[in-house]
Amino acid sequence: MEMQKAGKIQYLKPALGAGGVVAGFTTRHEGVSRPPYNSLNLGSNTLDSSHNVEGNRSLLARSLGSTLDRFLTVSQVHGTDLLVIDAPNPELSHFLKLECDGIVTNQPGIMIAICVADCVPILLHDPVQRVVAALHAGWQGTVANIVGKGVEAMTTLFGCDRKDIRAALGPHISGCCYEVDQPVRDAFKKAGAAWDLAAKEQGDGKWLLDLGEANRLLLKDAGLRADQIQSSDLCVSCNQELFFSYRRDGGDTGRQVGFIMLEA
Repeated sequence: MEMQKAGKIQYLKPALGAGGVVAGFTTRHEGVSRPPYNSLNLGSNTLDSSHNVEGNRSLLARSLGSTLDRFLTVSQVHGTDLLVIDAPNPELSHFLKLECDGIVTNQPGIMIAICVADCVPILLHDPVQRVVAALHAGWQGTVANIVGKGVEAMTTLFGCDRKDIRAALGPHISGCCYEVDQPVRDAFKKAGAAWDLAAKEQGDGKWLLDLGEANRLLLKDAGLRADQIQSSDLCVSCNQELFFSYRRDGGDTGRQVGFIMLEA
């Protein structure tokens, strides 16, 4: 992934196959929010003013050739439900309060986005069938395999071939900083998720969990090859100058997004 600028907006641009798609992962720079949300806070589930969040979202959308009314997030709840948009929707606001953790669409001109401050933002793109997805994977979503459900939705609902799907995992809290306890380990073990290859025991009932690695392994289990998957190696907790981190900042912080849009 490479750092890019669109207008004033700085973002990480993944390589997601052939053209026809706008996608990336934002940083915290060049918005209008004041501390502790400084400055490009894109999360509406914070104590930042809605005016600032809306202004930041509008700035991002306009910088990338879209508009605020075509910028879509949902109410994320650490589950695995997906919003599927397979027909033109001139009005998107009725989706904003829908409780789900991923969006899948084949409709051009909708900038779908997932808000994160530690969790893994995952973007999927099939350039052949022209289908995109944005997924939110915290530890609960990882245990429940939301990435596998996203790939399955693309193949069953839109006829995508797994060999054509490209995946990008954006900046998230890395194994160096993400300490978890016994209940998280037990949930991974019960689900058969990729615990042993993604966690390092620290003693005293604590482990360091690499959520990115766990989701990479789940994507491979879903039928993607290693060369179809890319991941940022930037830890949001370590890089305070670039990213928000819920755990590092004690919960009172902003949100960056992973976004993707099919061009018309």
